[in-house]
Amino acid sequence: MKHTARIAAYFAAVSRDLLSSSGEEQTFQRIAERAVEVVAPCDFVAITRRRKGNLPETIASTSPAAEVCDRLQYELDEGPCLSAAADDEACLVGDVATDPRWPRWGPMVAKHGVGSILSVRMADDEQTLGVLNMYAGKAHAFTENDVDLALVFASHAATAISVTQLVDGLQTALQSRHVIGVAQGILMHRYDMDLETAFDVLRRYSSHANVKLRDVAQQVVDLRSLPETDRHAGASRP
Repeated sequence: MKHTARIAAYFAAVSRDLLSSSGEEQTFQRIAERAVEVVAPCDFVAITRRRKGNLPETIASTSPAAEVCDRLQYELDEGPCLSAAADDEACLVGDVATDPRWPRWGPMVAKHGVGSILSVRMADDEQTLGVLNMYAGKAHAFTENDVDLALVFASHAATAISVTQLVDGLQTALQSRHVIGVAQGILMHRYDMDLETAFDVLRRYSSHANVKLRDVAQQVVDLRSLPETDRHAGASRP
């Protein structure tokens, strides 16, 4: 019972630490750094995430060696982080040099001093947020207990990522709302229009120029007037 309580307290502290990071990039980097501390056999960590076009990329790491090993997975299109992202919560490779699942990638990373790897998926209810790739120099370095710890850590990490993304999204939305409001005020003063008409003008420019509403508003704020538009776009100054 006391052991369980200590573990709970430990992960509560880990969670608070991850949530204290400001911004998505810093949160991912802190997750990578804490993973080395939480899962003892781990020597270095990289985090993989899918970008637009569904292509994988390494967004945080604790060592250049981790980035090299990750990059080989992407180039060869085989490896445990790709499997963890696609299918499983966790993918354990006891001996990378001899594991038959990845015959090209395994021997190559073994030459970089990697003996084993544990890849764990970080996900919320809707999507995969990233994959933790925990590399160890020794073969068969990770035990079942290490896998369990990594899964618990990944759950806390996913929560931290989700919260960070939510906060970043709210901040962006508030900034956008402020810029749009300022732009409406400029249009109301310069062109003698009411609030609703000013917003309609911004929306029309955004649609015709195929530019985000916030970006059109920012141009109005910068220029103190409506931006010039392509004469073929169908928009004109009021």
